[in-house]
Amino acid sequence: MILPVVAYGHPVLKKVAEEIGPDYPNLKQILADIWETMYVSDGVGLAAPQVNSSIRLFVIDASAFAEKYPEAEHFKRSFLNATIYKEEGDEFSFNEGCLSFPGLREDILRKPVIHMKYQDENFEEHDERFEGVIARVIQHEYDHIEGIVFVDRITSLKKILLKRRLSDISKGNVEVSYRMLFPQMKKARR
Repeated sequence: MILPVVAYGHPVLKKVAEEIGPDYPNLKQILADIWETMYVSDGVGLAAPQVNSSIRLFVIDASAFAEKYPEAEHFKRSFLNATIYKEEGDEFSFNEGCLSFPGLREDILRKPVIHMKYQDENFEEHDERFEGVIARVIQHEYDHIEGIVFVDRITSLKKILLKRRLSDISKGNVEVSYRMLFPQMKKARR
């Protein structure tokens, strides 16, 4: 089932998400719905809070970056209960977008290497190092389960300059090709 993506301003995007266990209700269906929603929305990642579910779960399919970044080819994973415990290297800028911010892209500084622990969809434990564009996509989605959105990482001046655009997103005054739930509207719209 395709779920509506929540837009900037929705309170779920500012909450730290809760860990889940193997007995979490309808987990397989939730995962399937998040994957389907991500693909229909042309995303490379999607976190559960973005579909109004405050649980520590996100999915990534970075293959859209494969032409420029070969390591992204066939990188498709589900991340449950993830924790980034170390970041390394000099921050670098990368232009990011977000399904919860349709039409908005900004250069965001992040470190190029991360170390994280997570569980896969079968709750098998993993402790891995990621770098480059893979680390970048993971950091963006990880922020969502920590209650952080990518505009939280831009300068105060840039936020002031974007105030009107952010307000328009929150109100639903944007063109969008996928289902969204806008916090200042009563129902989801396409």
